[in-house]
Amino acid sequence: MMSTGKFATIHMMNIDASVIVGERKTIARQIAEALRDAIVCLELKPGDTISESDIGARFGVSRQPVREAFIQLSEAGLVRVRPQRPTEIVKISVREVLNARFVREALELAVMRKATAAGPALAEGHFEPLLRRQAAVAEGDDYRVFHALDDAFHQEIARIAGCDFVWKLVDTQKMQMDRVRYLSLRFNMAPAVEEHRMIAAAIHAGDAERAEACLRLHLSRIDVHIRQIREEFREFFVDDED
Repeated sequence: MMSTGKFATIHMMNIDASVIVGERKTIARQIAEALRDAIVCLELKPGDTISESDIGARFGVSRQPVREAFIQLSEAGLVRVRPQRPTEIVKISVREVLNARFVREALELAVMRKATAAGPALAEGHFEPLLRRQAAVAEGDDYRVFHALDDAFHQEIARIAGCDFVWKLVDTQKMQMDRVRYLSLRFNMAPAVEEHRMIAAAIHAGDAERAEACLRLHLSRIDVHIRQIREEFREFFVDDED
């Protein structure tokens, strides 16, 4: 089991331990979000174990909000809670990743049609600041920031479409994809930026068919990447591909 010292290297969110008990769910949510980030960025690796006492000590909180955070992550399929034993970071399932990709694509394609209807009314270069920042971060090999900026691009499309609520659904579904996406960034950041530029251009032009085709291509990359990554990081995966 990991020692408490391991968590000193994790980019956890700061939590005010003086928050009143009535806001415990807020604390649990913050812990869950911080742990999710650590899991996605492979600071907590598939197969690693964590405990309520270690995490509670890291955040300076009681075990109850940690237990609630573990339950949230368990429901998302990221951890396995086991009675009287440390909680385990679930290994990556190819089947679950591809299932999540299928659901994500269906949701984002529906959003894209609405976004392209609104696209011609956007200010010229609406996406450009975000795209320029993505390109700069890609050159600097900052995987963590790029991962966040990638999400920000897709979230902005949902906002343009007036479908912010759909992004919340997408964000829930893509948890099973995020670790594979993160592992792919070492060879996929620059291509992702170019694909984002193609999507943005189609939205500005109001071309729904082209935007949807670009999005399908963009999201389908993971189908190839996951095979490549599974070969390189077999210890991170469960053997469920067949």
